[in-house]
Amino acid sequence: MGQELKCRVEFGEQSSEGKALLESTEIIFRGAFRLKIAFQGILSMQASDGKLKIKFAEGLAVFHLGDKAEKWADRIRHPPSRLDKLGVKPHSKIQLIGKYGNDFKEELVIRGAVLVKSKPDIAFLAVKQKDDLVELAYLTESPVWIVYPKGLKNITENDVLAAGRAAGFSDIKVCAFSPTHTALKFKPRNR
Repeated sequence: MGQELKCRVEFGEQSSEGKALLESTEIIFRGAFRLKIAFQGILSMQASDGKLKIKFAEGLAVFHLGDKAEKWADRIRHPPSRLDKLGVKPHSKIQLIGKYGNDFKEELVIRGAVLVKSKPDIAFLAVKQKDDLVELAYLTESPVWIVYPKGLKNITENDVLAAGRAAGFSDIKVCAFSPTHTALKFKPRNR
């Protein structure tokens, strides 16, 4: 998601100009004061007259977003699914390399994606360590998401970026794949 907008926010007795960020699981405000409101912690929400009013445990925050107020409310109520963020559409040809949980495979089936062994629309490469990145050499024809564990020293974001670039890819997007894994999307440079 990652939408950002300059706006004014009122919270209790405070009012400030700053930046509001609409992330995939929370809304953040940075100005003279800071707020971080998790979607799951929202008690009520209303969008009207260019204002997004969010009631949560700490109080009421009013975001002056103009014509974006209702769109942001809709995105908070209906956040994109993991497959939406990964760009998987019905009938997408998907190649899975490595080990994935049954939940991801079930999501793909429900979405109507087709699992293939070659010529995918999108490939997914699950890696646990740097050595697993050697598989990139065989994935030169389609976009690829590299899925790797968060916060481990044996494979870092820099390792994934370096391997993707060395294999002839350009990095174009990052996505939280799960609470424990991140995904980086690459596309072949010749496309």
